[in-house]
Amino acid sequence: MTNRQGLEDEVIRICQDLIRIPSVNFGDGKGDERAVADYVVACLAEVGISSSIYESAPGRCNVITRIAGRDSARAGLVVHGHLDVVPANADDWSVDPFCGDIIDGMIWGRGAVDMKNMDAMILATVRDWARTGYVPPRDIVLAFFADEEAGSILGSHWMVKNYPQLFAGCSEAISEVGGFSVTVGGGKRLYMIETAEKGIHWMRLTARGRAGHGSVINNENALTRLTAAVAQIGNYQWPQRYSATVKELLKRVAAASGKVYDEKDLRPLLDEFGFAARMIGATLQNTANPTMLEAGYKANVIPSSASAVIDGRFIPGFEDELIETIKGLIGAHISVETITRDKALEVPFEGDLVDAMSRSIIKEDPQAIPVPYLMSGGTDNKALADLGIIGYGFSPLKLDKDFDFMAMFHGVDERVPVEGLTFGVRVLKDFLESC
Repeated sequence: MTNRQGLEDEVIRICQDLIRIPSVNFGDGKGDERAVADYVVACLAEVGISSSIYESAPGRCNVITRIAGRDSARAGLVVHGHLDVVPANADDWSVDPFCGDIIDGMIWGRGAVDMKNMDAMILATVRDWARTGYVPPRDIVLAFFADEEAGSILGSHWMVKNYPQLFAGCSEAISEVGGFSVTVGGGKRLYMIETAEKGIHWMRLTARGRAGHGSVINNENALTRLTAAVAQIGNYQWPQRYSATVKELLKRVAAASGKVYDEKDLRPLLDEFGFAARMIGATLQNTANPTMLEAGYKANVIPSSASAVIDGRFIPGFEDELIETIKGLIGAHISVETITRDKALEVPFEGDLVDAMSRSIIKEDPQAIPVPYLMSGGTDNKALADLGIIGYGFSPLKLDKDFDFMAMFHGVDERVPVEGLTFGVRVLKDFLESC
């Protein structure tokens, strides 16, 4: 029988341990998940669970294992997390970004919410099963991927392409950024289950021009052309485009808060979301944000070319609009190259798995209102979708109304509430034992 206090103590400890292993992904293939992958393998082996590391490039490590269920005829479930984290500039932080310390009731450090908290929940749950001899109702494939923070090229996409057999027989998956609470009008708690993701299209713009001395007039300056295009993109007001998931979410928010649902303009309902308003707002339209600039090599030399990176995200069904709009904004003398592109996802908020998620949340929080939402970013569910596996975001957390959860993703002083984490592991365990 599960020792609840033991489960909660263990998820806290494992989360701290994972944060203290700096598995930083710098992008462009530069990263190293070896140490954290070794930790995961040892953590599983300690309770008799054998797992394997799949190295896509030196140091770029994925960990996979399958736990047999009681009914092998049923389709399996992939439960996955990523092991890499984005960089952290220690000078900007109040604490060591990799300290893993508990301060003011929160575990601090890079990866605390993205997504070593969920990795810890998964590990604590299956370690409890191994100790108690519990067998889940169906096969569970545990996957801890590399490289999610740089497009998953060396992680889930590489695994799906090279080892699809490891996911054979699986029909559904769960992973990060779902099942967290948002308090809306009247104090009602919505639990946001991710059933859709915007697509990703990262682009490099390259402007060409006439090189020359910085002291002379140059009407063909590549930098001038590029910056004008970047400003056009950065300031563009994208039209509202409402997906089926967004409509369903905002209908439920209107009902819970007593506000008007007007499909002509759903933006007024964003006021109900508090900390989550920025993220939800980004799911009402396509977005394209300039993120990087590169040009020149000397103060008095006008370069012949200049480049910028644009982070484009598109609503399911509206990728063509994103691309055509960008091309229309940049003008002549600028080329567009795709750096990374990945699909949008959307599935209905219904079915046995969704019902099980909802029941497990309500069991721990009887006031909970489970709702679907469209995620503005992306997850490794995109890669698994290539195998026909339907993915959801479900890494449950109960959060205080004033805790700015979304600011923690890639943010300074990233941290996760201890009580939210222990709530999450109880919900996740119950879900996996009832789905």
